[in-house]
Amino acid sequence: MYDLVHSSFFTMFIVPLLICLARITDVSLGTLRIIFIARGLKILAPVVGFFEIIIWLLAISQVMQNLDNIFNILAYATGFSLGNFLGISLEEKLAMGKNIIRIISAQDTSMLVSHLRENNFSVTVAEGEGRHGHVSILFAVTRRAELPIVLEAVKRFHPNAFYTIEDLRMVSGGVFPAPDRLRTKSRILTRGKK
Repeated sequence: MYDLVHSSFFTMFIVPLLICLARITDVSLGTLRIIFIARGLKILAPVVGFFEIIIWLLAISQVMQNLDNIFNILAYATGFSLGNFLGISLEEKLAMGKNIIRIISAQDTSMLVSHLRENNFSVTVAEGEGRHGHVSILFAVTRRAELPIVLEAVKRFHPNAFYTIEDLRMVSGGVFPAPDRLRTKSRILTRGKK
């Protein structure tokens, strides 16, 4: 084992690979930690940060001990880049939190509103004045995991509607259906217009 650890193969290939994997892990954790902080998750953010910094210290110590090995430096930078990508991808998969979607349409939105309400989405409708006249403004607060369902309905009923989406830090009150409704996504999306 001693010979393997001190071999040039281990130093030139295995150590850089381990550095890269450590950076992918710690940067991914760092990305998630920042997201958890922004969402106000006071317990989860420090726990993730604890493991993030331990992994970072292990990776940077290997780079600093072997500054003459360019492979370590390249592995460190590669791990950083891939860690950012992976962290963002993980956050998208977790789909934590809630969004508000504002839909603005100059057309009659009653079918879209009915469709969303039939599928247990709360929708508030307001009337407004746009650049070219009267518009309907729809507001819906959804779980991030359910946002694709709402967007699919908007695209089906009002493909030219203008909409904006924002992340919400906190929501008070309102009606949010049980998460098991996500399993019925295909049923919701296959309903036709009336």
